[in-house]
Amino acid sequence: MAPNSAVTTTEKSSANDFTLLQVHDSDYPMFPEKQKAASRKQFTWFLLLKLYRVLTCLSWLTNGLKATFALVKKRVSLADMSDEGPKSRGRLYRFIKVFLALSIGGLAIEIIAHFNRWNLHMIRPWEVQGLLQWSYVAWLSFREDYIAPLVLFVSKFCIVLFLIQSLDRLVLCLGCFWIKYKKLKPTIDADACDVEDPSNFPMVLVQIPMCNEREVYSQSIGAAAQLDWPKDRILIQVLDDSDDGNLQLLIKEEIASWKEKGVNIVYRHRLIRTGYKAGNLKSAMSCDYVKDYEFVAIFDADFQPNPDFLKLTIPHFKGKPDLGLVQARWSFVNKDENLLTRLQNINLCFHFEVEQQVNGYFLNFFGFNGTAGVWRIKALEESGGWLERTTVEDMDIAVRAHLNGWKFIFLNDVKVLCELPESYEAYKKQQHRWHSGPMQLFRLCLPAIITSKISIWKKANLIFLFFLLRKLILPFYSFTLFCIILPLTMFIPESELPLWVICYVPIIMSFLNILPAPKSVPFLVPYLLFENTMSVTKFNAMISGLFQLGSAYEWVVTKKTGRSSESDLLALAERESKSSNEEKILRRHSESGLELLGKLKQSEVPSKKKRNRLYRKELALALLLLTASARSLLSAHGVHFYFLLFQGLSFLIMGLDLIGEQVS
Repeated sequence: MAPNSAVTTTEKSSANDFTLLQVHDSDYPMFPEKQKAASRKQFTWFLLLKLYRVLTCLSWLTNGLKATFALVKKRVSLADMSDEGPKSRGRLYRFIKVFLALSIGGLAIEIIAHFNRWNLHMIRPWEVQGLLQWSYVAWLSFREDYIAPLVLFVSKFCIVLFLIQSLDRLVLCLGCFWIKYKKLKPTIDADACDVEDPSNFPMVLVQIPMCNEREVYSQSIGAAAQLDWPKDRILIQVLDDSDDGNLQLLIKEEIASWKEKGVNIVYRHRLIRTGYKAGNLKSAMSCDYVKDYEFVAIFDADFQPNPDFLKLTIPHFKGKPDLGLVQARWSFVNKDENLLTRLQNINLCFHFEVEQQVNGYFLNFFGFNGTAGVWRIKALEESGGWLERTTVEDMDIAVRAHLNGWKFIFLNDVKVLCELPESYEAYKKQQHRWHSGPMQLFRLCLPAIITSKISIWKKANLIFLFFLLRKLILPFYSFTLFCIILPLTMFIPESELPLWVICYVPIIMSFLNILPAPKSVPFLVPYLLFENTMSVTKFNAMISGLFQLGSAYEWVVTKKTGRSSESDLLALAERESKSSNEEKILRRHSESGLELLGKLKQSEVPSKKKRNRLYRKELALALLLLTASARSLLSAHGVHFYFLLFQGLSFLIMGLDLIGEQVS
């Protein structure tokens, strides 16, 4: 028979009349030696290919780990830790260190017990061998009888708070959906402003408080100077608290250039910066000419309102004598700059789109954002004016105005361009001020809220929802539940958290948070990890504000980069006419301009190179969570292990300052 021939056998089945066709190929059953030789050769090549892929993967992992460790080593050796001294770390850091040491010790014992196959329910007292095994068995018994019930009670308490806060967030989202579905928005009277008669326009004061805002002073002054409002019915106050003499000269020069163009603008400087921003605004409102103005618009130094801002906000006051505040929404020029700004954008979009809009429409009250808003001056005066008692003067005046019966309106469609902090250091300090100030204010305002004449429902909303739930409970349970109790339950399995607490509900809540910024859906998991990581900063700030600790009174101006000025270069060039450009050139080359330039050149000093920082609380929590993840691996916890692992890595990234702007 030829090598390539085939033998075909046909059989007739009498039972079912089926024909069975069997083909015998020379390559398969008839020549087993040849098939075996071919398989052995193919198997060798298969093994070589697999080995090559494994070596390639190992090489890639080795290079990646080597680069990562080199980066970490460089970051640790060059990091600036000047702001992480014992004073700033405090008791929370010492508590985390003790907890970390106990966890590492517990992990070591659990590893020994795991490999020795020790089990409390399988070992009888007379079978215990050695002091270590006896200690482990005694620990298991003590843990089950005394520690587990306590941890279980605390975890259930935090879970209840977690569910209450999640319910509040769900209700806010339903309110936002209802507003969108019904297309509800604040309305303006048809005859609110007569554009043909500028004399009917109310007198408006525009205030720009700033302090050492070298990067953004020019763009904020320029944006305010180009507001579309009758020139004789608007006054711009530049409230400069800068302690840099050269910067003061630059600001004065910028103001002088706009004055030459007919803008009604003045410069005010305080020699003593008492009360920070609140003291600055209070000083400006004490001027005699303020009594001639009916409204005041406030813009921080990095905010750039559109020219039609006043025409979109002021008309809402017409025919509403009880309306005290109109707040506009923030829009961010650098929201896509890095991962940190993207995650901030998610948070603030939810804050404006959901919280501010829903509370403004259904309750006529929300916390003033401190900028991009217009106040009725009468409402400020009757509410006691600006006070210097907290670091959240904007929330303070909003609460006092609400207690005096004034109503607020939030305009979600009116947006003002501003800038997000691009470095973790700047964002961390901003969040500390934003979360310590409300607790200060709560202590100070609680008696006034209880004795005020507003309805019981409004009092309950202020105390339980506005302050306790959203300012105190949120950072408390977030830090306690996910950063303390969850890793603790890995060593105390009797009080293990259910899967829906650490996975399903947080993911649903994070998804609701991302809905106002739909382009951020791919960042769902990073956002969840980021919020849990920031809980240590918010919890620390909340405690310092609640108990009046020293750090609660710290005010650090958020670092700006001036990126928002780049987006307005073309628009600014179009607005300025050719004649005004020629006047500007002549003025810049005048004797005073040359004198100013000479002074600036003489005083120029090389800037000190900044370094990224190390944050010890975040690093300690990273080690704690990674230790707990190793313990969960021994117990074969699926989701618990992955959550602790990735949460620990996110803390590590924050602690090494590897997120946001890298300054060195």
